[in-house]
Amino acid sequence: MQLSEEILKQHYAHLVDRPYFKRIQDSMMISPVIVCCWKGLDAVQVVRAMTGPTNGRQAPPGTIRGDYSMSVQENIVHASDSTETAAIELARFFDDDEIFEFTQHTLDFLYANDEI
Repeated sequence: MQLSEEILKQHYAHLVDRPYFKRIQDSMMISPVIVCCWKGLDAVQVVRAMTGPTNGRQAPPGTIRGDYSMSVQENIVHASDSTETAAIELARFFDDDEIFEFTQHTLDFLYANDEI
């Protein structure tokens, strides 16, 4: 999707009045983005571990930011910080009919049978 000023002002409402908001907005609007919805055991924590710290220079190799970012600002990926925030962000970026249940064929190999 292509992010708009309107959606970014909603997404970063807590930063709109900050002097660096325009920089964030310009960065987020420079190209289309890929939005994803992931579900799973401890999904928020797992995805945040995969993304790495916000500052790409501090992110370990093997994380998305550690492998593809060298910046605090241009940190390449966003991840919700809680299931509550994820619910708000999912409603912001997706219509109800765009999120669906899907049983992954390899699910039995990802989790122990007593985990899910």
